Amino acid sequence: MSAPERIPPHPGVTVDEALEHGELTIHGRIPDASNAVLYATAELAGRRVPCVYKPVAGERPLWDFPDGTLAQREVAAYEVCRALGWDAVPPTVLREGPLGTGMCQLWVGPAPDEADDVDPEAVSEAVSDEDEQEGDEDGEGSPSLLALVEADRPEPGWKAVGRAEVGEGRTALLVHADDDRLRRIAALDAVINNGDRKGGHLLPLPDGRLYGIDHGVTFHTEDKLRTLLWGWAGEPLPTAVLTALRGLQAELADDRPLFARLLTLLTEAECRALRDRTAALLSSGRHPLPGGEWPAIPWPLV
Repeated sequence: MSAPERIPPHPGVTVDEALEHGELTIHGRIPDASNAVLYATAELAGRRVPCVYKPVAGERPLWDFPDGTLAQREVAAYEVCRALGWDAVPPTVLREGPLGTGMCQLWVGPAPDEADDVDPEAVSEAVSDEDEQEGDEDGEGSPSLLALVEADRPEPGWKAVGRAEVGEGRTALLVHADDDRLRRIAALDAVINNGDRKGGHLLPLPDGRLYGIDHGVTFHTEDKLRTLLWGWAGEPLPTAVLTALRGLQAELADDRPLFARLLTLLTEAECRALRDRTAALLSSGRHPLPGGEWPAIPWPLV
């Protein structure tokens, strides 16, 4: 695959506008996804944007989340990230598409090889596939950000998460990079209560950008935080992160447009829980610790 390219600017049409209002064309299904995840393009006024389309009809029910709400949660995660002033979640909108209402998100990276010459009948089956599948939905993650090492403690520049089984009764130390971009994503996950931060949901690009994707399992009112980014647990939040959190807190006031927008995507209780988590982080000034009532690390790791 060739290196990903930035989408060039286009007079009068933003990426968000193209995603929300452009003609959506499905090119294929992304394999090994637990929900229907489709590679598509959105075209508006001559601007063609590659994207991920996840129709609500293709969401598998979860025991602890209301049915048909994952797409809205993905959009809410983008809105919160943008309010923090961070470019860590690709532009994401809620829109109508060929398979009904769904989430549409800017595709990050090269187009998938599997999306070429897809059978239209196979695409229509994407919203009814009941196969149990696990794995990365939109990317393969990066070995430069996460690693399993045969050591008792991490090397400089790395943070320890904990020991993980690697087969045949052996364990290895799970570590992640001590990277400011990852640290912002760890703080974002704490705010949105992300229950599924796996390695495959972290997409670094050659130009230094780092995106987090797959934010459907978020914003629950109960503590659901599951992540591979526990290396800073209990440590003070950086000054820049605290500043971003203060800005978000201001935008979560009842009379602010962000709060009104989130109320169209989440329940009022979930919006107020988001506000409470933001206030709690600012009050403690520290990265959160695992809650203890929910598995702290998602599985599989990727």
